[in-house]
Amino acid sequence: MATYIILSRLSPEAFSDPKDLKQLADTVAAKIKSECPGVVWKDSFATLGRFDVVDIVESDDPKQVEKAAMIIRAYGHSTTETLSATPWKEFLAML
Repeated sequence: MATYIILSRLSPEAFSDPKDLKQLADTVAAKIKSECPGVVWKDSFATLGRFDVVDIVESDDPKQVEKAAMIIRAYGHSTTETLSATPWKEFLAML
């Protein structure tokens, strides 16, 4: 499976109370799980800096990753940037 990194920035209008983020995240996760079965969520991180959330996913179907990113944008009220990622050892081996 290919690895992808989805970088997200939450919109200030996404929620009014920080506690509401948990419900929003649960809604987005459920939507992705039901509509993008070929996307395997590996991990998610809250970050400080330019992006609020970094998600690591795997999939054999880049179209499903694109759809997952669009769900994050639509339901999560976020902007996203998606990167394909190669494990470092594999990258070095191909050089």
